[in-house]
Amino acid sequence: MSHLLIDRKPVVAVLTVADPDCLFRGNKANFKDIVNTGKDLNFPVYVVTTKDLKLSAKRIRGYQYNTGDKAWMKQWFPLPDVIYNRIPQREDERKRSVREKIQECLLHESIQIYNPYFFNKRKLFEWLRKNRSTRALVPDTKRLLGPKTLASMLATYEKLYLKPESGKAGKGIMLLQYEAEHAKPYQLTIQGRKYRHIVYRTANLGYLWKRIKTEMNNTPYIMQEAIQLATYKDRNFDLRVLVQKTGKGIWMVTGVGARLAGLKRITTHVPQGGSIESPEKLLNPSFGSEMATLILNRLKSNAVLIAKQIEKASGHMLGEMSMDLGIDTEGNMWFFEANSKPMKFDEPQIRKKSLERIFQYSQHLVNQLKKPVP
Repeated sequence: MSHLLIDRKPVVAVLTVADPDCLFRGNKANFKDIVNTGKDLNFPVYVVTTKDLKLSAKRIRGYQYNTGDKAWMKQWFPLPDVIYNRIPQREDERKRSVREKIQECLLHESIQIYNPYFFNKRKLFEWLRKNRSTRALVPDTKRLLGPKTLASMLATYEKLYLKPESGKAGKGIMLLQYEAEHAKPYQLTIQGRKYRHIVYRTANLGYLWKRIKTEMNNTPYIMQEAIQLATYKDRNFDLRVLVQKTGKGIWMVTGVGARLAGLKRITTHVPQGGSIESPEKLLNPSFGSEMATLILNRLKSNAVLIAKQIEKASGHMLGEMSMDLGIDTEGNMWFFEANSKPMKFDEPQIRKKSLERIFQYSQHLVNQLKKPVP
């Protein structure tokens, strides 16, 4: 199969799920950019839902954007060679029919699918701890199971982040501090909607746990030491790195952006009031330009190490991920999160390169014989 495809462009399908109200789910503007980039590079490309993706058929129903009508049109397409998974929600991915379809793609003798599943935060930290070169980048992280585990973690670190294992865009994150000199030493900051947060104080661990449990709402959580990050004008920031595989199938950094926390916010996510900045602008005041350049170079090499380790430990073929890395006041690097369905990077030069790499990597994939899934 592999030698036959070298001279032709592979058919690329962007996978999502059907939506009764608007054809399919996902970021339509992103899908439009992907389809347009594919067309510019002469790749046959379309959007397909798990419902319409019938792998035994000769052709399938998919969507392409019609620029004239400014609308998505349904038409017939050949079976894809490569499937780029952009199922947008974890809830969709958990559905049995969707998981079965992904499994069918993974087992297919010739169709290549990459990034089959969302990551789980707790597993990411476990995977990175398995490797000597990535272990040092991981903050101390444990499962949040009850008041006892919480109290023992607070005895080691006076500040903890509590995060949902399967969170997105900073939703559900809480900051817990223990201030011994205060009459009510436990302080819990709950990140609310865009510019609001709730501060809850108590002297009673039982009450604290009750409040945390209400916020957790039966969702599995992790607790993590809060790193003393470098700040810019008294606000936390982190660096967002996009790592993708190239046309040669090797991991490379496509770009680095920076996210600055909103005023009095506990995370840097843009939906939570954060803003997009240049990494140099935020690093230079703390470290000077020479040191900032060194930090960024180290950041890129660490990001590639992390991507390789995550792919190896996940047991699946991955082609891209974004990750959040923080720099502490000493200039050390910390890994906070990786996302297997990266959101759009707004920085134009990163955006263009990221779209092109989807197709360059797809070309590489079809020139390989498919490895059997373990």
